[in-house]
Amino acid sequence: MCGIVGLFLKDPKLEPKLGELLTDMLITMTDRGPDSAGIAIYGGAKDGLGKITVQSATPDQDFKNLDGDLHDAIGQPVAMLVKSTHAVLEVPLDQLDAARSALAHLRPGIKVMSAGDSIEIFKEVGLPKDVAARFEVAKMQGTHGIGHTRMATESAVTTMGAHPFSTGPDQCLVHNGSLSNHNGLRRELVRKGMTFETQNDTEVAAAYVSQKLKEGEDLGKALESGLEDLDGFYTFVVGTKNGFGVVRDPIACKPAVMAETDEYVAFGSEYRALVNLPGIENARVWEPEPATVYFWER
Repeated sequence: MCGIVGLFLKDPKLEPKLGELLTDMLITMTDRGPDSAGIAIYGGAKDGLGKITVQSATPDQDFKNLDGDLHDAIGQPVAMLVKSTHAVLEVPLDQLDAARSALAHLRPGIKVMSAGDSIEIFKEVGLPKDVAARFEVAKMQGTHGIGHTRMATESAVTTMGAHPFSTGPDQCLVHNGSLSNHNGLRRELVRKGMTFETQNDTEVAAAYVSQKLKEGEDLGKALESGLEDLDGFYTFVVGTKNGFGVVRDPIACKPAVMAETDEYVAFGSEYRALVNLPGIENARVWEPEPATVYFWER
């Protein structure tokens, strides 16, 4: 079933409250997905620096002196902030690829959740309120974010099977629904150089969008292309460094509602996820149309 929430802030005054607002929205969607949860936060970009968010099943072992070992490997300063089973590594932006390559050798058990200028992704097995608490999501600041509560119906309950999926720099995707042609698309994307960590169809959708962005399409156009190439029923909410997009398949059987004010754009699988947002009583509220791309960019 799954639940999706998203919030794109227009008013910088709300940026200190992004994590708090998203946490409330995420917890409200618990009964749509109680087995795992995840959240992507965009914010805190620093000139010349990039972020790699990693996850480990054995963080005490894998994160011990990781910043020092990575510094030795790439010859550049590395800062590390540990949050439970995740850690955010801050490295020079031009060393992101080198750092990712070094991580694969230094700590083979580590999984990369996201990489880019500003994105951080945290996801784990457990109730949304517990996942949000362990990563202190409510304290996070930023410009926009996306959250997901999962009810696994097609695969095991695992950290890597949780959403969001990130398959490109500063890009992530969450999904409610099911794709029927994901295996064929996965083979095609592998031939184009994409790699996959799971068998989840949502990772294929994320990789499809990443590939389209690589080919020069903007997010809006990439989502429009997906209406032709992705077969199944789905609602996608996608984030990029500067953008926030929503699209539903032509049948649009999965629930979705949006709200917009002068301060923000919000998405929820159900309206109750939005009811505590500031000024919601004055928002323009609507159900996204089938096969229609909604896209905001700063």
